[in-house]
Amino acid sequence: MDGSDWQLVIHGGAGVIERGALDREREEAIRQALVDALEAGVGVLADGGSALDAVEAAVRLLEDDPHFNAGRGAAFTSDGTVELDAAIMNGEGLGAGAVAGIMQTRNPIALARAVMERTPHVLLAGAAAESFARDMKLAQIDPSWFHTPMRRRQLDELRQGGRASFDVGMKYGTVGAVARDGKGHVAAATSTGGVTGKRPGRVGDTPVIGAGTYADDRAAAISATGSGEHFIRAVAAHEICARIRLLGEGAQEAAAHALAEVERLGGSGGIIFVSTAGEAGWVFNSKGMYRAKASPVGRMIAIYGDE
Repeated sequence: MDGSDWQLVIHGGAGVIERGALDREREEAIRQALVDALEAGVGVLADGGSALDAVEAAVRLLEDDPHFNAGRGAAFTSDGTVELDAAIMNGEGLGAGAVAGIMQTRNPIALARAVMERTPHVLLAGAAAESFARDMKLAQIDPSWFHTPMRRRQLDELRQGGRASFDVGMKYGTVGAVARDGKGHVAAATSTGGVTGKRPGRVGDTPVIGAGTYADDRAAAISATGSGEHFIRAVAAHEICARIRLLGEGAQEAAAHALAEVERLGGSGGIIFVSTAGEAGWVFNSKGMYRAKASPVGRMIAIYGDE
């Protein structure tokens, strides 16, 4: 590769996202947030940086933006708290790091990377993960910083509806990024607040390596969003890479097969991918998906299913 053959795909969640559901001001803000996150990753890749740095840069911006269910703007648990999960994976050497149940670390994706690079472990959870974050001098904030009126309203509406379980409609989801850099390495990063009304302590597919996040230089980088319990049971992200590596399928075909299995189990959502062979894109079986992609030849931003 000549160093200019890079690709980046990001998502801000998949779910019931239909035309007319968003007012003009909110839609414009979401599109701009996708542009900003995309350009953060592009800036790394276009300057010859690594896929790993690019996906972290993109996801950091999405975590800080209140329009998405990750970091600030995350969904509330049934107890009215916010518990954040994140994972990052490097296709070169299969390095991986993940965190679950984070309540005070501003950027969980940065903590997941610290787990990957500064410990012999893959997944840290809860108070011990927060303690490690403080040891790493990662920014800590009051949990109320993550709260937004919209997410509080969604929890209140769920409670008023008399439903004891979480929001199975998955109206808004996870954020993520996948990239291939100029050296041909791939990486994936995913971050989430879970789903509205989830039981405290619930962990979805995002920090489960192979379920919602996976990257392998022999195949592709994958980030998923949607009904996490189903993506875990399908081991969806690894399934895609396995189909590419062992069956010789293209990334689009492999992702479609994996999502079909998620749907067979009763789940919905979306998947973004970048393969080492050069395919970059997405599949989803929901009404819409906040998504964007970039390469040296152009950019694309989309929300609705008909874009």
